Amino acid sequence: MNNLLYFLRSKLYPLLFIGMLLSSACFGQKVAGRYLKQHSPIAIRLMYETGIPASIILGVSMIESAMGTSKNCRLMNNYFGIKGHNSLHKTKSKHRSAYKQYPDAEASFRHFAKIVMAKKWYPSMQKKKDYHLWLVKLNKTGYAEAKGRWIKDIESVIEKYNLCKYDSLGIDFIDNRATKNNLDIK
Repeated sequence: MNNLLYFLRSKLYPLLFIGMLLSSACFGQKVAGRYLKQHSPIAIRLMYETGIPASIILGVSMIESAMGTSKNCRLMNNYFGIKGHNSLHKTKSKHRSAYKQYPDAEASFRHFAKIVMAKKWYPSMQKKKDYHLWLVKLNKTGYAEAKGRWIKDIESVIEKYNLCKYDSLGIDFIDNRATKNNLDIK
């Protein structure tokens, strides 16, 4: 009996722990992959319309919405942590929030771009691809309450998922993808 307990503690438990860690990492990669597949076309389109790098749009939205899994994102299509009015009080949901509600993901993404474009520094940054500089500018103008930690979190996501690759994709990527997947991307 002691040998069996020793085996379980010394060999099997560590293997189970490692297995759980690996499955968790795989799950995170799947969530990120689905998120990017779904939202990269609008981020790229906005990049071409506004000059805001797709890596910034995707990185901020991935952190602020927990890759589309946060309550605010699921209930209100709020991908950027933007505060404002919502109609949750009119629903049966017990969730109350100070965050803005959007009809769909695209409206949330477009509102984020509009907020960024209203910043005084925006014209000087337009079409620049330096994501660190973009994050510093956003942070200095009070976009995020977490300040320095926010920049590190977003930079980590940009680097982990190589979001800079979306900054160099052509607009034809969206058109080809839309045709291939029968998507209607505005």
